[in-house]
Amino acid sequence: MAWTWLFLAAALEIVMGISLKLTAGWTRPGASVIAVVSGLGSIYLLALALRSLPVGMAYAMWTGVGTMGLVLTGMLVFQDEMSWARAFFMGLIFIGVIGLRVTDTAG
Repeated sequence: MAWTWLFLAAALEIVMGISLKLTAGWTRPGASVIAVVSGLGSIYLLALALRSLPVGMAYAMWTGVGTMGLVLTGMLVFQDEMSWARAFFMGLIFIGVIGLRVTDTAG
């Protein structure tokens, strides 16, 4: 169950990042509320995952999955640019996330 909590936490981290972009500097109340609630939810789910997962690995997974999700969302939704260098480093993050997952001995 810990891995489920962790990936749900990362998904909420992505929602928070998107919402932060849409707050326009905290001037849009709806997006601002979604950003705060999803951020708090993400931290809560991360805390649940940390009951049985190692903190360093879980935190790295949480931020790595969130980072990849936000970069991809930025490209698809906000037309952020993708360069070969950015794609390369995204690949490294992906390899790191997968490596952390397959070498985990807990959960």
